[in-house]
Amino acid sequence: MTDSMPDVMQRALAARTISDEDVLAMRREVYPDGVIQPHEVEWLFDLDYQCSETSTAWMKFFEEAITDYVVHQTDPDGYVSDENADWLIAHISHKGQVASSVELEMLVNVLDKAESSPERLIRFALEQVKQGVLTGSGPTRVGVDLLPFRIGAGEVDLLRRMLYAFGGDGRSAITRAEADLLFDINDAVAGADNHPSWSDLFVKAIANYLMAASGYQPPSRQEALKEEEWLDDDRESTVDFFSRALSGGLRGILAAYSKDTAWDDRLKQEQSDIKSSERITDDEAKWLIDRLMRSGGMQENERQLLKFIGQESPDINPLLKPLIARAA
Repeated sequence: MTDSMPDVMQRALAARTISDEDVLAMRREVYPDGVIQPHEVEWLFDLDYQCSETSTAWMKFFEEAITDYVVHQTDPDGYVSDENADWLIAHISHKGQVASSVELEMLVNVLDKAESSPERLIRFALEQVKQGVLTGSGPTRVGVDLLPFRIGAGEVDLLRRMLYAFGGDGRSAITRAEADLLFDINDAVAGADNHPSWSDLFVKAIANYLMAASGYQPPSRQEALKEEEWLDDDRESTVDFFSRALSGGLRGILAAYSKDTAWDDRLKQEQSDIKSSERITDDEAKWLIDRLMRSGGMQENERQLLKFIGQESPDINPLLKPLIARAA
């Protein structure tokens, strides 16, 4: 493969160093027609994997190029296909873990730029933060001094960015798989000197799953292929939408849906689903009780979660009332 590489890439690979000047030359090689080819993507992965010294410009170029390839060069534009998700995981997974912070940032960028991604891609991304917390090593720990079983501000920010990413399962609500992973992290860091932002994210994300599991449903991949014009709506970003949803409790979640005027027709059809999802079902209550019992005792974040539910849920599930009373 290296025999057909452009000279600038071969020199960088031999020196195991990529400079800003190298990146400018690589951009000219890769993007003369605005399209990145599969063999060019393989070259970029070889360079990122083998070059020990790289510039900030390389990180940005690598992130943009792989995102273009995964998100924008398969129809419909903006959707990560199952095949591309599997391809990306295979390329950045080394025994289940992303090797570098460059690859992790690229993964987050893919999730952020895609209208929708397979759920397993978001789970894989979230798992990287979980493994960093459990082991004390990995791409989430680059440049920080944190012991295992403690979560820092940067890792909370990564989780928040990943959860904001649109469409893990085609919905705006947190999924059960995502909620389980957040509980796993919370169990691991219980009692540690964690960054204060972790408690806020944990409580509101779990509440979002429990209270809004039947929320807005965007068009499927098949629908998008038939209705490409839907993607041209001039609407706010998902980050803005979801940050409003998580910032104001249940009322914030419902207000976030109601303020999206571009989706009025869909909201009218689904308003009853959103309202019905305010009440935590027996299945959701049993899941929550099981998760709370795994830690052996009620942790502070879990107490805050139960208090939050008690304050925000319009119809508290009877199974949760004893726990909410204990948390008060």
